[in-house]
Amino acid sequence: MMKIETFFRVGAVLLLGGCASAGHHEAATHGDVPDTVVAEQRAQLARNTEGKGFGPQSPRDIDQRGGENPVSFSLAPMSARMNLCNIHFHKNAEHKGRAFSDYAGNGDGHGYGSGYRYSGRLSTAELAPVEAEVCPSAHGSLSPGDTIEVHYVFSTAQVQPGPTLGACLSDAIKNPQLLVEGQVFVLVNDRSALDFGKLAAVSERAGFAQAPNMTLNTGRPVEYAGSTTGPGYNEQGSPFQVTWRVRPRVAKVDIATVGAWCKGNVFNEDHAHGVRNLVTNPALLSPMGR
Repeated sequence: MMKIETFFRVGAVLLLGGCASAGHHEAATHGDVPDTVVAEQRAQLARNTEGKGFGPQSPRDIDQRGGENPVSFSLAPMSARMNLCNIHFHKNAEHKGRAFSDYAGNGDGHGYGSGYRYSGRLSTAELAPVEAEVCPSAHGSLSPGDTIEVHYVFSTAQVQPGPTLGACLSDAIKNPQLLVEGQVFVLVNDRSALDFGKLAAVSERAGFAQAPNMTLNTGRPVEYAGSTTGPGYNEQGSPFQVTWRVRPRVAKVDIATVGAWCKGNVFNEDHAHGVRNLVTNPALLSPMGR
């Protein structure tokens, strides 16, 4: 039992951006690492997962349907029949999609400065600088025009919203079904844009913890079988099985409301997490239906 408990506690840290791994690289870097660094990370991931039975991995290009991973599992029920257990976000989108296809670059090699950005246009007013730092961390703060990918994590366990994947598990169920509703936002300096505090508000509905104000008008979610994400898994396979529902369109959110949320929330989230390399190896991707 101790080994199982330890396994899940380690996984709890890795779900939210691989923070344990990335924390050893706090110093800011200048410029992107060479392509060879990312290529070697992909090669190491392939070597470390080959023939070991790992299930399909995340993130992926949601416009590409192909995949050859043979591991299958039952997809999670709709989020309305599960408990919201965590909300967090990554700077730049971890997934790639038509509306967020602008590659930010290789970053520092540890998840910061990489990922995908909103590929649309913003007005000069929307991009106007803000005075206060927004969700600052050792890796910088957020600015108007930045892209974030928000993960609403749900569990079939009888749990309450809280920090990390640990909030999604319980003593009664150590292997619950997990679902992540993914939404990409672009931050704008516009008080009439969406209020992140409302988007991340938590309440109970029909006996389940929910985020009742999740954006619903950004297209039909792309559903697929995958895993947890975060740069801690750039070279290692994630052992968690996760149902993903990623919305294909981007919504605009008022950057000031994101900053206010970072100053206090039940999830203890105060900054953006790093991103895992996009998974492109067909052997690590699930086939998606048309």
